[in-house]
Amino acid sequence: MGIVSLIAAFQLNASDARAASSQDWPPFVLVTGLLLIGLMADEDRLFAWAGHQLGRISSNGFVLFLGAAAIIVSVTALLNLDTSVAFLTPVLIYTARSRGGGEAPLLYGCLLLSNAGSLFLPGSNLTNLIVFGTSPVRGAVFLSDMWAPALAAALVTAIVVAMMSRRELKVVVRADEQSVRPIIGVGLVVVIVATVLMLSLRSPAPWVAGVGVAATVNRLVVRKTRIDSIVEVLGAPILVGLFGVAVIFGTIGRTWSGPSVLLSHLGTWPTGALAALGSVLFNNLPVASLVAARPPLHPFALLVGLNLGPNLFVTGSLAWLLWLRTARKAGASPSIGIASRYGAFVVPASMAAALAVLKLKGLH
Repeated sequence: MGIVSLIAAFQLNASDARAASSQDWPPFVLVTGLLLIGLMADEDRLFAWAGHQLGRISSNGFVLFLGAAAIIVSVTALLNLDTSVAFLTPVLIYTARSRGGGEAPLLYGCLLLSNAGSLFLPGSNLTNLIVFGTSPVRGAVFLSDMWAPALAAALVTAIVVAMMSRRELKVVVRADEQSVRPIIGVGLVVVIVATVLMLSLRSPAPWVAGVGVAATVNRLVVRKTRIDSIVEVLGAPILVGLFGVAVIFGTIGRTWSGPSVLLSHLGTWPTGALAALGSVLFNNLPVASLVAARPPLHPFALLVGLNLGPNLFVTGSLAWLLWLRTARKAGASPSIGIASRYGAFVVPASMAAALAVLKLKGLH
């Protein structure tokens, strides 16, 4: 599918396809590097340690959920939402089961909060990099603009999920008697290095990917990781497929002025709503490439819709597919219907909060 889409894009307009490819490849390279870095951190038991520490200090389901929400948002912000759902989902499922509580709040919360927490840094979501692809900004600058809307979206999402899951969260959880010792080594180092790179550089993708590849090659040489683990984590066919679709949408956005003309007539709130709807219909990555082929009038509002809208349905983002695959592998039975029911309440509330804060900050 990806290769066919790329061929179709170059057949449609070669110069526009090259421009679209140039805008779209950095996000996909970055997420590849971050997934590899996440694998290193997972193999060093950093995520498992965080889950066990959370279980030890949590006296009830609400405390457990709030602590999990903080971990999910932090990992999403620093290592991308795809890394968050790929590595935290099994940890949170285990944490919920071992404490005697229901797994649904943490299971569905991981997906919803990963999408909601992806507004903090450019690398937190591929859409952030695509929308600002023609005029990259340093991570620190992006954070100074978006931390308040991102925090509002994450807080509202956590509150809505907690309210909808209040019966399951009332349970008194058992203390965790086991201990997990993290390995303080390569995994932690590459997470710190990647964070610094994403905050300081305008175009961190090749550097972050280089760090991830170098750490992975080192692990392969000393036989501390396996090829099949790397292949499974990356999910190359899905990434290549989405890249190809994003390029053809970006090519269309350059050859056809319709999307940019439409957005130029919309205000902040309608822009966010349209982006959310487009994400559900076509996936947020291709839609981001389409609407950002020409500099959008309301880029921040666009990101709110592209990042939060996917919580409505499985078609919205790559994170959904990774979450479903990982949750099933961990022995859970994730329901698209239940997740969408959560999303139907979460999305309007979180988008309203984020867009309202954008307005208060004078951003659009």
